[in-house]
Amino acid sequence: MALQEEKQAQPFTDIFDEDEAEKFFLLSKPNCLIVFGKPGSGKKTLARRVAWRLNSVFIEASEVIQTNIQQRTEYGLKCEELLCQGQSVPEELVTEMLLQRIESLEVAHFGYVLTGFPSLLEQYMTIPQQIEKIKNLKLKPDIVINIKCPDYELCQRISGQRLNPYSGEMYQRSQWDPNVTDKRKKGQDEEEEEEEDEGQKEEEDEEVNIANFQTTAEHPHKKSESFNQLVHRPEDFLENAEKRIGIYKDIVLPPLQEWLAVQDCRYIIEVDGSQQPDDVFESNKKAYVPSDKNYTCSYCYFNKQDELFRALSSYKLIAPRYRWRRSRWGQVCPVALKEGDIVMGNPEFAVSFLGKMYLLSSQEALNKFMLNPRPYLLPPMPVSPCKVFVFGPPFSGRTTVSNVIAHNYKGKV
Repeated sequence: MALQEEKQAQPFTDIFDEDEAEKFFLLSKPNCLIVFGKPGSGKKTLARRVAWRLNSVFIEASEVIQTNIQQRTEYGLKCEELLCQGQSVPEELVTEMLLQRIESLEVAHFGYVLTGFPSLLEQYMTIPQQIEKIKNLKLKPDIVINIKCPDYELCQRISGQRLNPYSGEMYQRSQWDPNVTDKRKKGQDEEEEEEEDEGQKEEEDEEVNIANFQTTAEHPHKKSESFNQLVHRPEDFLENAEKRIGIYKDIVLPPLQEWLAVQDCRYIIEVDGSQQPDDVFESNKKAYVPSDKNYTCSYCYFNKQDELFRALSSYKLIAPRYRWRRSRWGQVCPVALKEGDIVMGNPEFAVSFLGKMYLLSSQEALNKFMLNPRPYLLPPMPVSPCKVFVFGPPFSGRTTVSNVIAHNYKGKV
């Protein structure tokens, strides 16, 4: 009753606590998705596009291996040594790198889009064990995307793939086969011609024919030369593609269907994989973002102190008449404060997050904040560091008192 009377006495009071809303967001779980599908169904292409759309971390075996090699990590050095010796990276090492990536600070803030797991290989863990590992992740997948495609179309798609050994780029048959590309171009030209007037159609046809004739006369082998370096991988042969799809249906599909049967059907998205891999995302992109977890965060950088407030005052407004504001940290660096030091931030390393400005003290602090700002913003932050010196004669209990104080105030001895 008293609460209702207070609300009636103050009808224009905002009942939503901004600090509580920000705390709720910082404690919320980021978007986590996993993409399943038969070999060649376009899992990697779709997962990469969804991760880009949601600003999440794309996690896949080859991507993780490449990232570790570029960053010269311990795992990356092992992978580089094995690859230089002509050996393949063992499944155990790949699984460890995948799990390490899922448990990273960046994923804890941005979330992930995982694909290629469980793996067809069972050298390290069986398929049920791999699925059990997914179920026991600290950040479990919220949404499951299952790509469905007929076996015949998949086999034709896989057998038509060609690899550029220099760039590592994969090409579909519709991109490199002259017979398919000419038919496709001819069909598009016919559709365009039907929409045009008859008079314009005749003139444009003559110009196109003359241009094509000149191009063919001057460079008769130009089109074929651009794809003559493509190679057909052994795993993409038709018989090998049929074998891989059969293994997936026999080994992976049964335990996967059992796991999906107990999942909430509202968070399972089934995608038609019979389209081109690049077109799958465009036709289903509206279904990937859950409305209660969609958020945006903007980062801005400035080099001069005089331009800081002037630039932020008009940059990317959240809403009309809504300006960027200072955070409760003021000019103090949140990263340094978390580490126990009071260091003033530098406008050169300014960043905006959730509509508020934060000034970081160095490029290293900025990188840490951008990787995952949550640990530096969650309560009890910001708390000014308090340093206590305990002294006394020998055997007077200095260590015991220090440990009690550190335990109660979450400090370090």
